[in-house]
Amino acid sequence: MSEPALRTERLGRRYGRSTWALRDCTLELPRGAIIGLVGANGAGKSTLLHLLIGLLQPTEGAIWTFGEPLRANRPDGLARIGFVAQDHPLYRTFTIEDLLRFGRHLNPRFDVAGARRHVEELEIPLDRRAGALSGGQQAQVALALALAKQPRLLVLDEPVASLDPVARRLFMRALVGAVADRDLTVLLSSHVVTELEQVCDHLVLLHSGRVRLAGALDDLLAGHRMLVGPRHDTADVDGLVAATHGERHSNLLVRRPAGAQDHPRWQTHPVGLEELVVAYLEN
Repeated sequence: MSEPALRTERLGRRYGRSTWALRDCTLELPRGAIIGLVGANGAGKSTLLHLLIGLLQPTEGAIWTFGEPLRANRPDGLARIGFVAQDHPLYRTFTIEDLLRFGRHLNPRFDVAGARRHVEELEIPLDRRAGALSGGQQAQVALALALAKQPRLLVLDEPVASLDPVARRLFMRALVGAVADRDLTVLLSSHVVTELEQVCDHLVLLHSGRVRLAGALDDLLAGHRMLVGPRHDTADVDGLVAATHGERHSNLLVRRPAGAQDHPRWQTHPVGLEELVVAYLEN
């Protein structure tokens, strides 16, 4: 059995003496998957991502990538990890060709030809300065540079948050194509749950600095359902995640093994990803 792409054990980051941005984070993420990372603002998503790329040091716990401890203080420790930030930071006065040459000098395995081909296919001129690009073009160039590093794990922090729908679709299409073409695992933080549902096969949900939900997307959806029936006291409901009540009816989101039988007085309905995520974030 192959080692997971990423494993964390009781990972935590504290600011000051008592403020924990992330705590007791234990995860095991499979290779070759696109993993969606969701959570409200302040849930700990960016803290987790910055720990994984070495911008922060953990207060407690440990990180392994592909079976080896993460050594963020050594160049080879981060060589297998690529990163695209939310604002797609690029040197604004550099042309795209300048950025490719710069990337080649910083990364010994940098695939200049592949990155050049990526931007040319999108009809982005190589002599255009980064500061003159649209938001969608900047995102595509940032992705091309990250992929040219030839990482095994690609970390994306809200990469499409500021993009219009067409630019988001193009970015996601390029991302899915990259995963299909190479040995690549992606950890993708996003608030756009509907787009995550289209591209992700694994999900991690953070709430108040802790992991509330993690697993294969299909398994998580199959293991939750909505029960609709007469208004009901929820004290004796096993696996209750969230409840809403009308004058005569209750809607109960429950987590139970797939195939488990519910009382016949309840109507059972499948749960969508957005409904599932919102329920966990609100409770």
